[in-house]
Amino acid sequence: MEKNIRPAAVSGQFYPSDPEELQNDIKNYFREARPAVKIKNVRALIAPHAGYIYSGPVAAYDYQELAGRDIKRVILIGNSHRAYFPGWAVDDHATWQTPLGEIKIDAEGAGKIIGADPANIYFNGEPHRAEHALEVQLPFLQTVLKNDFKIIPILFGNSGGDGYKILAAALEQNLRDDDLIVASSDMSHYLGYREAAAIDKTTLKEIMAKKMPGGDNVLCGIDAVKTLVQISLDLNWQVDLLKYANSGDTAGDKTAVVGYGSIIFSGGIKADPGRKGEKSSKKENDGLNKSQQATLKKIAKMSVETYVKTRKKPLLSVSDSRLEAVEGAFVTLKNNGQLRGCIGNIIGFQPLWQTVRDMAIAASTEDNRFIPVQESEFSGLDYEISVLSQPRLIKKWQDIKLGAEGVIVKNEGRTGVFLPQVAGETNWSLEEFLAHLCADKAGLPADSYKSDPGTELYTFTAQVF
Repeated sequence: MEKNIRPAAVSGQFYPSDPEELQNDIKNYFREARPAVKIKNVRALIAPHAGYIYSGPVAAYDYQELAGRDIKRVILIGNSHRAYFPGWAVDDHATWQTPLGEIKIDAEGAGKIIGADPANIYFNGEPHRAEHALEVQLPFLQTVLKNDFKIIPILFGNSGGDGYKILAAALEQNLRDDDLIVASSDMSHYLGYREAAAIDKTTLKEIMAKKMPGGDNVLCGIDAVKTLVQISLDLNWQVDLLKYANSGDTAGDKTAVVGYGSIIFSGGIKADPGRKGEKSSKKENDGLNKSQQATLKKIAKMSVETYVKTRKKPLLSVSDSRLEAVEGAFVTLKNNGQLRGCIGNIIGFQPLWQTVRDMAIAASTEDNRFIPVQESEFSGLDYEISVLSQPRLIKKWQDIKLGAEGVIVKNEGRTGVFLPQVAGETNWSLEEFLAHLCADKAGLPADSYKSDPGTELYTFTAQVF
């Protein structure tokens, strides 16, 4: 069978197609750069992705810091330059190819990242086929990493909003000690030399202060960079700027330049006890009272009706500290008893009330099983909210408490979820419940939950109202 390979798309354009010439160019960039700082516990970096003659001298500052590191997996994140789509697209090829050889994709690891939020992160190889932002990082990695590392390529579809928080939460949940995250981004584009340098200086100050960079024409990989800033806030990473230059410095023409930054993030992979959001995490079995439930139902209803009418989220303010807890939730819409949409976030990445707001909007407009909700349906809509506990891995499928626990199945990058109430609505036995979960929701063989040792089952509870 022909291998499922993603061939190099920009070899011979952004970098040389001849392997020897390519390696010589990269080694020359390393020789011309200032000696490595040798930062400890490097976890991530921001590297540019222009043609090597423009950005290679800056990228070299990043990659020389990786020499001798035991990195087994590189998670590549960037914004798509050629395609618009919702959420984050994870490439589904088996390997990527460059003039320096093939690199395998960690499909199992990719599946786990998707499993953290399958409504917003999913396999989709199409945007990756002609995209350059992630590909141009690979020859540098192949030159400096001597071990057999794997990659997980992820592109954001430029749909805006708080999408970076979704990926940050998913990566934090799955980050390993031998991982490296590479955020691919250039800085300002096609401004005069002085104007570009001034704007880029402000952007770099924001990143170094762990603030979300803002403004127009600052970063083409804005969501990838925001993802790293969010993780650095959550995990208390140190941020170091190694080099800034623009194409006027590296290639000579200063009339319309593109900026490039080399930035390293370092630290641990576990959250600090005092990190932002920790204080608002809920206690086990800390359920919502009737007033809090009523507030969330009002938020769900207002969010759907406001968004359907105006395409904008409602402006809300919530003072209840319990509703500020960071946790996952699903919102289910029904019209006269018939399912009209159901979307959720299993692992919370923002305050509960915001999760309910966003999932209500998504259930009304993004569930691809149905057409978007119309204003004429408002009077007939019922709202059901399921607030979820943290999932836990179980060893035996027979231990699942049917009707009391929801279940997540994972295998080979495929994920499926059933909420606890599905059992009561269908009157399935436990084996029927799991068979439908595997086959209908994850696309796995119906009996894989008990026949395939690679299948993982997670259970969670839900407060449903």
